[in-house]
Amino acid sequence: MKIIFATHNPGKIEEMRVLLADANIEVASAEEVGVLEDVVEDGETFAENALKKARFVVKQTGHWSVADDSGLCVWALGCLPGVRTARWAGEGASDEKLIEHTLETMKEIPEGKRQAWFESSVALVAPDGEEWVFTGKVSGTISTLPRGSAKIKLPYDVLFVPDGYHQTFAEMSDQEKNQLSHRGRAFTQLKTFLAQYAK
Repeated sequence: MKIIFATHNPGKIEEMRVLLADANIEVASAEEVGVLEDVVEDGETFAENALKKARFVVKQTGHWSVADDSGLCVWALGCLPGVRTARWAGEGASDEKLIEHTLETMKEIPEGKRQAWFESSVALVAPDGEEWVFTGKVSGTISTLPRGSAKIKLPYDVLFVPDGYHQTFAEMSDQEKNQLSHRGRAFTQLKTFLAQYAK
């Protein structure tokens, strides 16, 4: 089975390939199949944005498509940045700028009040238009300093410490992170679904 992952984010592509490695599913990025345009992510929820991206790639390619929209939600910031996670430091902000902006915005928030969660909605769209959405969440806290080395376009991994752990996502191995992460949880649901669907 071939699935096109509707993203231009190399970090997400790498994570998906690792997560689905033993599922007999070929994963190609949108770019690898010639879909170079980006979809405007103007949905009010992660699920809306994920579906919008997956529908676009199905329309362009005629293949099954998967898209995710993920974000960081900080309780003390009224659940911001939420669906604007990639853009809340400004359109096209670098990973470094996003980290800097997050730490600056949260500088007055004490350690005991830095609770947050990561959320990921993974949309699967079939060529016939049938759609499914899988959601994963993980709770944690935002550290006061960046720790570890984040993959490209996954800047918040250096700040997010999942509940019950002392390491940030960026300090964990890929395997550890994928077992805990919001995206890992959503893709595990997708993988289980695809295994049943393919029977």
